[in-house]
Amino acid sequence: MTSTSATAERRQHLAFVLGGGDYAVGILKVKEILQYEEITAVPSTPRSIRGVINLRGRVVPVVDLAVKCGMPKTPVTRRTCILVVEAELGGAATVMGLMADSVSEVIDLGPDEIEPTPAFGAGIRVDYLLGMGRFGRKLILLLDIDRMLSADEREVTLAAARGEIEAAAAAAGAAAAHPPDLQAPPA
Repeated sequence: MTSTSATAERRQHLAFVLGGGDYAVGILKVKEILQYEEITAVPSTPRSIRGVINLRGRVVPVVDLAVKCGMPKTPVTRRTCILVVEAELGGAATVMGLMADSVSEVIDLGPDEIEPTPAFGAGIRVDYLLGMGRFGRKLILLLDIDRMLSADEREVTLAAARGEIEAAAAAAGAAAAHPPDLQAPPA
């Protein structure tokens, strides 16, 4: 094998921390990394959807990966970030935000450094994983974002594209700003 073909087989991944564990996604899926900003909650969305953000005039749903993986909600700290990714949902490229505890680094893995996912012990559904990367002495779970985002997230993303999420978020914001009068009616 020539060094050119060995280099061509290596792939970069963005490593991040989630619930104290090490995870990564293919770097080509990541469009940008944002410092955590306020997320607008949207009523009647799945638990894993924390809400939406305004990304340069575009409404982008934000998925809490920890909740999606069966962990507690991601706590917001000064290192919390939102990975803006492009996932393949229903045959269309879709932009979504993914909450993570923090970003670690970009790692370069060759095929010989990626192990098949064991059927047990990963703490996450096996079908959400592409494998386990060996990076130094660490094992990093490689997420399959396209598979991980379910029909629920697809629906929220499609609703955002149609402008329905903006209306629901605006209504939720208005309701919070002007709560109903809680006085008892006159007797």
